[in-house]
Amino acid sequence: MIEETSDGARAKAGASKSASAFRTISEVSGDLEVPQHVLRFWETKFPQIKPLKRGGGRRYYRPDDVELLRRIQALLYQDGYTIKGVQKLLRESRGLAGLPPPGTRMPSLFDEDEGGDDTSPEELALLAGDEETDEPPPEKKPPTRRRKQPLSPEVREVLSEILMDLTALRRLLD
Repeated sequence: MIEETSDGARAKAGASKSASAFRTISEVSGDLEVPQHVLRFWETKFPQIKPLKRGGGRRYYRPDDVELLRRIQALLYQDGYTIKGVQKLLRESRGLAGLPPPGTRMPSLFDEDEGGDDTSPEELALLAGDEETDEPPPEKKPPTRRRKQPLSPEVREVLSEILMDLTALRRLLD
């Protein structure tokens, strides 16, 4: 049994395990430099992570689990994927082999779309509000407003400056 000492012998003992050995949550947490609660959270979000649970709820991670956690960590922290994005990748790839290699850049919203866009130029103009139509805009119900406290002069001044900055930025964009 591994004893915990003040000089960190426990951490060193975890590193000397064979590659096929099961790891505890504290060993995996230390390896990946991720808090234990994050690993438990990832278990709830990614059903592919299935550590062996023994008496008292102790988790033992298989080497495949550790590798999957390592890839999830890279996708989330280095490649910039969201949890939903990683979930989608795992669903579509059906395992580690189908995941993109580490360091793969996520496609940007501004990258060229390889498949082309189905939106016609006329639709884009309508969406942007550049084209006039003969139809009047749909009737909108005025929002109900609660009575608010008046703003202090200082707050009004700050908001006025922000509005002027935003107006100037909008002119630059147009």
